[in-house]
Amino acid sequence: MTAQEARWSARYREVGDDYLFGVEPNRFLARRASLFAQGHSALSVADGEGRNSVWLAEQGLEVTAVEISAVAVTKARKLSAARGVPVAYQIADILAPDWPPAALRDCFDWVVGIFIQFVGPEERTRQFAALKAATRPGGRFLLHGYTPLQLQYKTGGPPELANLYTPELLRGAFSDWTIEELVEYEDDIAEGSGHRGRSALIGMVARKPVSVAA
Repeated sequence: MTAQEARWSARYREVGDDYLFGVEPNRFLARRASLFAQGHSALSVADGEGRNSVWLAEQGLEVTAVEISAVAVTKARKLSAARGVPVAYQIADILAPDWPPAALRDCFDWVVGIFIQFVGPEERTRQFAALKAATRPGGRFLLHGYTPLQLQYKTGGPPELANLYTPELLRGAFSDWTIEELVEYEDDIAEGSGHRGRSALIGMVARKPVSVAA
């Protein structure tokens, strides 16, 4: 078991039968429900206990969810069964050098990353490259996270400045894609006990070029 897996499994285990980030979808994701009619498949990465993958499946998408913690995946499977929607759960590390496997490359109409800021700049380059590789040509990537102002609010997210997003960082990282939406804003969020209170947020929707590989 890696240190990352152990840390997250401990957090998910600490809340018992509760869900650390709740069972409702991320608000930035849910408010863009109409976009998901434009696609058939979705990949939710670092999916946690399933709140976002289950919601995506409820939109009629064929959903694959990847999560490093087996504790979280057990809860996610329980949630998907209770909601009556199928999700293909995989226990895997999206930072592993062999991820995504060939079966997941250039595969998904949508790749969704919600609060995946558990890495610094060097690993983030690898992380974004992997997520780009999983997106099919012409597909989209939806990303939601925190900005540096979040360090003042302390209502969730990483304590490391280097892990946080700015518009300039995301424009640079996706300069070879079409950024369809990039918004920086503040909101009061209530996502279980893990994210609660005034928060400094950023969201992006970007489209992969049809003729250029990730």
